[in-house]
Amino acid sequence: MNILLKSVAAAALMASATVATPVMAQAAGTLIPGLAIANLDAVVVNSNAFKTAEQQRLTTYKAQLDRAEQRRSQLEAQLKPLAEKFEKDRTAASPNQQALAQQAANIQTLQSNGQQELQSILAPVAMSRAYVTEQIEEKLDQAIKNAMSKKKISLLIGPDAVLAMNNNGYNLNQDILNELNTLLPSAQLVPPAGWEPRQIREAKAAQAAQAGGQPAATSTQPTGR
Repeated sequence: MNILLKSVAAAALMASATVATPVMAQAAGTLIPGLAIANLDAVVVNSNAFKTAEQQRLTTYKAQLDRAEQRRSQLEAQLKPLAEKFEKDRTAASPNQQALAQQAANIQTLQSNGQQELQSILAPVAMSRAYVTEQIEEKLDQAIKNAMSKKKISLLIGPDAVLAMNNNGYNLNQDILNELNTLLPSAQLVPPAGWEPRQIREAKAAQAAQAGGQPAATSTQPTGR
């Protein structure tokens, strides 16, 4: 049974490490005029605002990151002997299935509670990333329009819609990234008091509209910039 919890500090920063860097090269060859491809997720995490915020977050939220890492280590130390005992009892000549089931339940409960505790400790970190990402996404549409206009692109598709491509000249990532960096050189790291992610604001607006019989209000822009 694998019960070791992942490093929360690493998990808190994995977004910037797991998304591919936009393709910069422009290969020569015949292109279809007006067609381009862009990976918008890659553009967001490679923007100056996002990368700067990732670095600043290590300092601004160091207390939460250190506390979460310390608690993760404690949980691992607590879970490891329980898992070892479970494995030893499970491979015994005549294992007590009822006792094994109770051990497994205890381990699962401890691990689940630990994960919830870590998420609670890292909640401010997650909220900061959501706030930064939302600021970037609000400039992304204009950045796309600017890049398409300058490159005379009439149809932009995502990488998931492409089966094969032998010419990187269709890639618009860098053009969009350049526009995005111009529109938003940096983002505010710490959300203002009471700020909630767009999904939560929209859900609350929809619930309020349903209760009052009125159309849902458009979600507000992030404040505090």
